[in-house]
Amino acid sequence: MEVRINTLSPELFLDLYTSVGWEAPCIGQVEKALSNTIATFTAYDKKQPIGMVRLIGDGGMSFYIKDFVVIPDYQAMGVGTLLIECLENYIRENINPDWAVSLELISTKDALLFYKKKGFEERPCEWDGPGMFKMIR
Repeated sequence: MEVRINTLSPELFLDLYTSVGWEAPCIGQVEKALSNTIATFTAYDKKQPIGMVRLIGDGGMSFYIKDFVVIPDYQAMGVGTLLIECLENYIRENINPDWAVSLELISTKDALLFYKKKGFEERPCEWDGPGMFKMIR
């Protein structure tokens, strides 16, 4: 397996996104999102794309994991771990070594254990409130 950085096309994004049963946004929306993404990470098994994740944020204090997908046939085979490791290394390589930054996400219920194993804390936690979101149409 290998991970390629910043090679994710809108079409490939939609293929991977829908592979896990998520309802696809329109291609124009994907193009806009990708153009405003800090970095994309796409996992391949030989030439077959098998997973992706986008990194968004301000580049200085806060980063956010978005659209993290591993196609069903490759789940629980280390693809997600490889993608997270590449994403975290990318952040470390692109920030001042003296900085501490926040890496956040909203997890599906099925992925909670995966993220906990990777060092993420469930929110709410003892010192903070819950993660929240709102869809705007």
